[in-house]
Amino acid sequence: MSGAGAGPLAESHARSRRGAVSLQGITKSFGAQSVLKQISLDIAPGEFLTILGPSGCGKSTLLRIVAGLETQDRGTVAIDGQPVDHLRPAARIIAMVFQSYALYPHLSVLDNIAMPLRLSRLNMLQRLPGARYLHPGTRRLEEEIKGAAREVAAILRIDELLARKPRQLSGGQKQRVALGRAMVREPRVFLMDEPLSNLDAELRVHMRAEIAQLHRRLATTFIYVTHDQAEAMTMSDRIVVMMEGVPLQVAPPKVIYEDPSDLRVARFVGSPAINVLPGRVESRDAIDVLGARLQLRSGLPAGTRVDVAARPHVLSAASRPDGSTVAGRVVHVENLGADVFVHVGIEGVAAPVVIRHDPALATAPALGDPLTIALPAGRLLVFDDRGGRVPISSGASVEKHVHV
Repeated sequence: MSGAGAGPLAESHARSRRGAVSLQGITKSFGAQSVLKQISLDIAPGEFLTILGPSGCGKSTLLRIVAGLETQDRGTVAIDGQPVDHLRPAARIIAMVFQSYALYPHLSVLDNIAMPLRLSRLNMLQRLPGARYLHPGTRRLEEEIKGAAREVAAILRIDELLARKPRQLSGGQKQRVALGRAMVREPRVFLMDEPLSNLDAELRVHMRAEIAQLHRRLATTFIYVTHDQAEAMTMSDRIVVMMEGVPLQVAPPKVIYEDPSDLRVARFVGSPAINVLPGRVESRDAIDVLGARLQLRSGLPAGTRVDVAARPHVLSAASRPDGSTVAGRVVHVENLGADVFVHVGIEGVAAPVVIRHDPALATAPALGDPLTIALPAGRLLVFDDRGGRVPISSGASVEKHVHV
């Protein structure tokens, strides 16, 4: 999207540092079902924040409360330091892009993009057909509105589509029109609710890059809701991982992936999924994992049950067994070209352990082969029986633990 349409609209967005959003104690229930539970969150001007979680966790409800489409039971929403709970959606100067494009099928692309400005700048009489000839100033306002719509279309590289109707557009083009209709209002905050879920896999990848570039160009606050971790990891400044109406962790993507504060976060983010092995604290300096005695200082009492987790890329095949290895047998091999993932069945573990095998090193193990896995103590994550992260040290290396 670079190089097109760098007009006054884009420049005004780039200069703006509006869009700070503050949520304090947001609670929402539908009947007896509690959907949001005391959510407090501060979003900086110009930040790209993604709310990530499974279906039904409350993320879309939270977005609709920010937009003013739902009313919270308790708590406050403020934009740029001013409470907006009493304001209707249009008065909050926000724009929302939905999962469905919600385009007017009988209007051209130009008129779809221009519609928000017509509704806000023209009165009912001025919006009637032929009004430009009857009401002084209407023709000038119409030209200004169309000019703003054309500028937005140029930024989104859909200016050649302005005369088309929605039925003549592809899914990606419809998504750009929906973005254009949001942009034309010059909102303080963009709210996006699963905007790419109706696109095919290839187009989703392309549109992720388009939206990320658009955010950098406009320098406007984006709040993005998705259940797709790839979208969250590739576009966000920070991610809120939400489950059952509660934010489990709020952090940059790298921290969410490498330093999860909760086992549910660790399991939800990452593909292939993180490996989780049962462990037991043997002493203040050691944890037993399936017979392997790992030199890990946890500070937990001896006999405490823990979960020990490792991403596939930190595990590797060991040349020979020792006190820090576990043995199993290959049950599946995934060859993805640049990566090979070997699934190893281990007695006492319900799911196979997945390790990343570099195809450049040697031939991948074959189905049924015995395989010994090295457990690198310094790169393992430990969680208590409630799923909370346990800070550990391994030798001279101490793990960081991020609290939210």
